[in-house]
Amino acid sequence: MRIAFCAVVGLGLAACARMETAQFQPIAGQESIIRDGQPVISSRQKNSLVLVRPASRQFQAGSRLTYVVAMYNMTNQPLQFLVSNVSVAQLEGSQARALKVHSYEELAAEEHNRQVARAVLTGLAAGANAASAANAGYYNNTATVYGPNGVRTVNVSGYDPTAAAIAQNRAAAQNQAMIANTIETGQRNMAILEKTIIKDDTLLPGEWYGGQLVFDPPQGDGPKNYTLSIQIGGDVHQIYVVQSALART
Repeated sequence: MRIAFCAVVGLGLAACARMETAQFQPIAGQESIIRDGQPVISSRQKNSLVLVRPASRQFQAGSRLTYVVAMYNMTNQPLQFLVSNVSVAQLEGSQARALKVHSYEELAAEEHNRQVARAVLTGLAAGANAASAANAGYYNNTATVYGPNGVRTVNVSGYDPTAAAIAQNRAAAQNQAMIANTIETGQRNMAILEKTIIKDDTLLPGEWYGGQLVFDPPQGDGPKNYTLSIQIGGDVHQIYVVQSALART
């Protein structure tokens, strides 16, 4: 009953999660297009070209946002890109509120902390599994015996080494699988971060570079306006976004 109740609550929360979409507001030197059903903005300045699109078709309101950024060096000189020179600000009337941009190092540290927590939980589960298996060979049963002197209740207890060995081998295999899965998950998540998250880079002449940019979500219930400021060399690309609730059909 408790499991069923939790499942129903989980489905209800998922159904209530508000989904939102993003639309770009192009300015001079920019063009908003659609690629594979997703909005993309192209921003061209003197020395560089930048393409930006959402990493997913929809965002869950209140969750961190991820955008894919690609940049191109149009000059015959190297251009420097630093994540610290990227900023995101939510526009609220005449005010601008900074939204934190998360660097690769910060995201990797968060994942490391999650791995530590998973390892602790896995260790506790493995310990409980091993303790249960260690006691699996012991048995204690009550039986009713009918004899010439009447009915008696007897207690039969003992230790079955075969049952204990089977339980311990099974627990060892389960624990090994749990630990291996924990390690594999952590390594896979780290590899994804390393492969996808944008980092500092020197763009050589005619070179493309890009990756995912992760930042905190804008606040508010209605449409939200924010701007991404991406500096490459001396160029600063200002990308304006309106994020609003997904239209229901």
